[in-house]
Amino acid sequence: MRLRGRKGIREDLEQQQDLVVLNPEAYKGKWRERFNNDYPIHVEFGMGKGRFISQMSVKNQQVNYIGFDMYDELVRRAAEKTRIAWNEAELGDPTTIQLALANIENIEDIFAPGEIERVYLNFSDPWPKKKHGRRRLTHPRFLEKYCRLLNTQGQIHFKTDSETLFEFSINSFADYGLQMTNISLNLHRDGINEEHVMTEYESKFMGKGMRIHRCEVLVGQDALQEYQKSRLDKY
Repeated sequence: MRLRGRKGIREDLEQQQDLVVLNPEAYKGKWRERFNNDYPIHVEFGMGKGRFISQMSVKNQQVNYIGFDMYDELVRRAAEKTRIAWNEAELGDPTTIQLALANIENIEDIFAPGEIERVYLNFSDPWPKKKHGRRRLTHPRFLEKYCRLLNTQGQIHFKTDSETLFEFSINSFADYGLQMTNISLNLHRDGINEEHVMTEYESKFMGKGMRIHRCEVLVGQDALQEYQKSRLDKY
């Protein structure tokens, strides 16, 4: 992705220390201290312009959100959207969301084992060429990292417009022995659920009539046990 950022962008980010984290490695094992609360931590890897993570933080005040991207221009745009969203909701300054500049390859240097509760992967780069398969964020080498960092309630929520990436990911989750649920090959077939928060890409693809694929992956033992119990209760 090539982005044309404005001049002085790094200086801009440095002046937003309440919301933007340029040294996330410094908070490994200490993110709750950064937030100054004990709410569960949900992260989005590859947040883009930040529409999803900012709206989620407004919608769910009892969850701490951290959005990650490796491009400083996208972090800047996400910070702008976050402040606008919180202001429009009359919530004051953002307190349960942080936006971090980081390469997802290094997430084990950013979080301690069991420190996060949910991972969102929204419209990640599909890396369509076979030789680039290891770069896909649902490749087993990334799943290993997520599983190590997620706690007993841990889940991965995955969404994409790419049928090829979705098929690859479903197989990847299955091969890794993970339980999938709420699998959808056309998420908005019956219309948009008002409870659903969409990304910029999602709105764009929806406008073109494209199908959105989604699934939830249960990683933590408690999350898995709750799922199994709910299935038994149905019968």
